[in-house]
Order: sequence, then C-alpha cells, then structure tokens
Amino acid sequence: MIALNILVSFFVIVALQIIGMVIFNWITPFNDMEELRKGNKAVGLALGGKFFGTAIILGVAAYTNSSILHMAMWFAIGYVCLLLTYFVFDLLTPGIKLSEQLKEGNVAVGIMLFAIYVGVAFSMSSLII
Repeated sequence: MIALNILVSFFVIVALQIIGMVIFNWITPFNDMEELRKGNKAVGLALGGKFFGTAIILGVAAYTNSSILHMAMWFAIGYVCLLLTYFVFDLLTPGIKLSEQLKEGNVAVGIMLFAIYVGVAFSMSSLII
C-alpha cells in the first residue's frame, strides 16, 4: 500500500509540475521552447526559476500534507502567487518590459527573474500548512 501511495503521489507531483510549466508558457508573449532552441540564456534562466519555484512550492505542499487533494490545493495557492509575481514585477519595473527584455536575451533580467521566482517560492512555502 505504501508503494502505491508513493507511485500515485509521484505521478500527481509530475503532472502538477508539467501543468504549472504549461501555464507559465501561456502567460509569456513568446514561445519559451522556441527561445530555448535558439539558445536564449535569459529565457532559460527565467524558465529555470519558474521550474525551481514551482518545485519548491510543490515539494513543501507534498511534505506538509498527507492528502493529495490538500497538496494540490496548497500548490495551486502558491502557484497563483508565483504567476502574480511576474505581473507585479512587470508593473514595478517601469521602462523595462520584462518579456521584451527576455526575448532580446537580456541575461540580467533572466537572473533577476530566476531569483525573484525562487525567493517568492521560498517565502510562500513557509505559509503552507
């Protein structure tokens, strides 16, 4: 029974991580995968930060909840906060359109977004019970 629970949890965690990354791809005005194929390091950093951030939230949600439903619920709450982070920082950086800077390959913006996503994920994960 324990092995089955671990297996089900594994597939749910992987599915939530994939869903999270697909949604992140939808909010960017360019194709993340196409930019990665072009070698765009800035997009790679930002995408890595998104992935790492969702993994932090998902890991803490899985660790602190014995129910898959509660884990998914806490992940959804944390994930919405990560999505809002992008829009908030886009508004708080007047004169710099983050998506345009990423598409142009501005590595500094990619590093900043990576750090922001990971930082927000750590902060949000402390609220998960």
